[in-house]
Amino acid sequence: MREIRIGKNEENQRIDKFLRKYMAKASLGFIYKMIRKKSIKVNGNKIDNDYILKYGDAIQLYLKEDTIESFIENREVRKIKRTFQIVYEDDYLLLVNKPYGLLVHGDSQEKKNTLINQVTGYLYAKGEYDPKSEKTFVPASVNRLDRNTSGIVIIGKNYETVQNLNQMIREKHHIRKFYLTVVKGQVKSCGELKGYLLKDERGNKVKIAEKEENGKDIHTMYRPLKTNKDYSLLEVEIITGRTHQIRLHLSAIGHPIVGDPKYGDKSINQVMKKKFGLENQFLHAYRISFEKCMGNLKYLEGKTFEAPLPQRLKEIEQSLFSER
Repeated sequence: MREIRIGKNEENQRIDKFLRKYMAKASLGFIYKMIRKKSIKVNGNKIDNDYILKYGDAIQLYLKEDTIESFIENREVRKIKRTFQIVYEDDYLLLVNKPYGLLVHGDSQEKKNTLINQVTGYLYAKGEYDPKSEKTFVPASVNRLDRNTSGIVIIGKNYETVQNLNQMIREKHHIRKFYLTVVKGQVKSCGELKGYLLKDERGNKVKIAEKEENGKDIHTMYRPLKTNKDYSLLEVEIITGRTHQIRLHLSAIGHPIVGDPKYGDKSINQVMKKKFGLENQFLHAYRISFEKCMGNLKYLEGKTFEAPLPQRLKEIEQSLFSER
């Protein structure tokens, strides 16, 4: 029998979710079966799958030790060169400026050099995170950027912070997220875009529907900062944060982002590649504003943080909008 004591980084989550992280190689069906058969208890008592763990709870696993060990993934901190910049940091969270070309989380092609792995390595070196002393917690991002979108990513350093950040993001306008982008054509006035996002399995894309039709609502605001007859520099605020939302919404109104290989204009993309070497979307998450904060993050209320355009995008902006 193994006993697990619940600490601050494990409390306030369902036991089935905790156990799926603790025994990552075990199926959810197996975990449910063990709970049902009373092979997993809390404080010596039978519990349901949705039991919410409390600080100080003791989980008893009435399983063979080698069985438990076979289900646990070896978590180690990888030594990777740090390529992100720090925008802001305190005891609870980290705001980083992610460069383009870096995945936030791993995929089938890249599992090692990711933003999260770089962050855990950074925090490990500072003595703020050690996987050997944590039962399940890993520093986590609460907003995601595409591989080739640069800008601010919010990282929670402990479970309470991650919970509060996730709740603040779910509550619209608690955390406001702004982007800078250059699009095709002249945009003369501010705009508001709404619709529903549907997955399009062909080419790993998404598309917009005017009616819900099993899609997720998307809401985007934009305002022009600079414009000429060919291009416009926009500030974009996302009210919802869906996959490819900005890229798709702007393309749908005839103003695709320059350099965007999925939703962009091929002829303009060729010009951008030839003239500037740009092979990805001109999109940068440049500002985060904490409007209303919860729990241990109340001190952030009213604060705004910015990450300037990367030099390569700044040079493109200056060239496109210089006086002719």
